[in-house]
Amino acid sequence: MAIAATSAPRGPMTLADWGQLLLLGAIWGGSFFFARIAVAELHPLVLVLFRVAIAAIALQLYLGLRGPSFRLALPHAGLFFLLAFTNNVVPFSLIFAGQTELGAGVASVLNATTPFWTLILANAMTSDEKLSWNKLAGIALGVAGTAVMIGPGLLAGLGGPVWAKFALIGASLSYGIALMIARRFKGVPSPVIATGQLTASTIIMIPIVLFTYGPAGLFSASPPVWAAVLALALLSTAFAYILYFNLVASAGATNASLVTLIVPASAMLLGFLFLGERLELFEIGGVVLIGLGLLTIDGRVLGRR
Repeated sequence: MAIAATSAPRGPMTLADWGQLLLLGAIWGGSFFFARIAVAELHPLVLVLFRVAIAAIALQLYLGLRGPSFRLALPHAGLFFLLAFTNNVVPFSLIFAGQTELGAGVASVLNATTPFWTLILANAMTSDEKLSWNKLAGIALGVAGTAVMIGPGLLAGLGGPVWAKFALIGASLSYGIALMIARRFKGVPSPVIATGQLTASTIIMIPIVLFTYGPAGLFSASPPVWAAVLALALLSTAFAYILYFNLVASAGATNASLVTLIVPASAMLLGFLFLGERLELFEIGGVVLIGLGLLTIDGRVLGRR
């Protein structure tokens, strides 16, 4: 689906938009399971390279067999490298750097500020995604819900250095900028956008990894790790980014950014359902706040002003 070029304000998300948003949140929430296995044997930057490279190859094969043609991406080559830089290379690197000093709770909350930065950027750079009371209230509820859901994990990580917190905020801001760039691919189908971004990310990451670590030992991981890498690349990257850019096209950048509120809740619920992890009362309260925030930002709780 192409990204719509319209100056009319966007209405509430459709049922299909909500389905895509929740599915995307579940997939990206589940990616923590695969990444947890893979980082045991692979350096994070090496994992990033394999993740984007395998996903890019899979999507190139998909386009070759099913279409549309990847030639649609060639006139936008420079824009794809800019999208890859802001949506993969910069945020991944900043998140990895920040998490060397911060707990997962603080990192999740700071990452959940992505809709706020996206809303600010969209208000300044677009004509159809302007600031509104329901959007501001919904984002505040979502970030508060994430903080409540993390609970003790958030309190344990509050003492990290300021630079690490700015790194996570920088990653969220970079994601917001990437959403503004994604809006510019008018007339380009979502599978082509996903393929172009991941192909450009691969071209960027190859020299970074080879220069930093060299080729020795890059392929020495065990079979379970490779299975996790394939799941991360094919499901949580290739398929997920098709959903992501399709959602940007149909629901807008601000609504698409709401997935960062769903991801930590999704990861927690998956752990409860499939790993037997205990679900605390404050975690349930956080999920309720996030759900209320999602409804509010879409204009279904507070009247649009």
